[in-house]
Amino acid sequence: MRIAIVTDAWEPQVNGVVRTLQSVRRVLESQGHQVLVVSPDKFYSLPCPTYPEIRLAITSVAAVGAMLEEFAPNAIHLATEGPLCVAARRWCLRQKRPFTTAYHTQFPDYVSARSGVPAEWIWRYIRWFHTPSATILASTASIRQSLVDHGLPQVRHWGRGVDLAHFHPGIAPHPRMAELPGPVMLYVGRVAVEKNLEAFLRVDRPGTKVVVGDGPARAMLEAKYPDAVFLGAQFGTDLASAYAAADVFVFPSRTDTFGLVMIEALACGTPVAAYPVTGPVDVLTPETGVMDEDLGTAIDQALTLDRAACAAYGRSFTWEASARQFLTALVPIGCEKAAA
Repeated sequence: MRIAIVTDAWEPQVNGVVRTLQSVRRVLESQGHQVLVVSPDKFYSLPCPTYPEIRLAITSVAAVGAMLEEFAPNAIHLATEGPLCVAARRWCLRQKRPFTTAYHTQFPDYVSARSGVPAEWIWRYIRWFHTPSATILASTASIRQSLVDHGLPQVRHWGRGVDLAHFHPGIAPHPRMAELPGPVMLYVGRVAVEKNLEAFLRVDRPGTKVVVGDGPARAMLEAKYPDAVFLGAQFGTDLASAYAAADVFVFPSRTDTFGLVMIEALACGTPVAAYPVTGPVDVLTPETGVMDEDLGTAIDQALTLDRAACAAYGRSFTWEASARQFLTALVPIGCEKAAA
């Protein structure tokens, strides 16, 4: 099958959307499918205001359409709601080509956190973008219900996976974490305001707080919380060793749709502490994580959980299953007309 994936999120960005698309593409190609990724690196782009790590492609409907036309895909998937996917959406509608979309990010909440614009205003744009989609893929039951509640009923499950070759409990601890005073409390993700990282860094508990990741808020937080250890972005074995070295993984975000980092931590045997919000409530079980409105209480209780149970649960998330769900949800061109 020839599959075109259009996305505004791609390398060199480091986030759950990019890692999901990379992992699913890898599985699809290993199964013999041909995958075209139409991404910002193929066009002139500008840095996103307030978030320069994200590049916004400057292009036209004709340019994106020409790439799709040349590839002649059997199915088209629009992964994000940015300018590249808007151009692809318009081309698909003009050409009467069906397409699927995905809701990876709580975009209304993110924009609201950064700009103060009411989230409901942004939902108007989300409805406009996704309404013509044949199917909207979403990773959790909570997010699917949110989409339905906002007038987008054509939802379908698309789960996430873990690269079990990298993330497993047998890996050696990260060398920069091995001698830190315990318990070691770890955060992995973008260092940005919407991730609510300060809620973790403010928690008054003995031990060491470690932050893995980069982003626009890093310099400010590193200066404000000098006792925390900031390791920057880590990848592959280095990232897995950071998970393995932690006694508890702390997920302070209140706006994520899933939280890929949680299942990676679990696969390494590290229990999770989080707020009882979308993402954690969909992913965690009583044996693998603790959710509480008091993050310190969640940390205390998560430290008592069995690491073997966490690792066993983490192994249940595979990219092969995720790719199968993605493939099944695609709408082959010629089999269904695009919505008006």
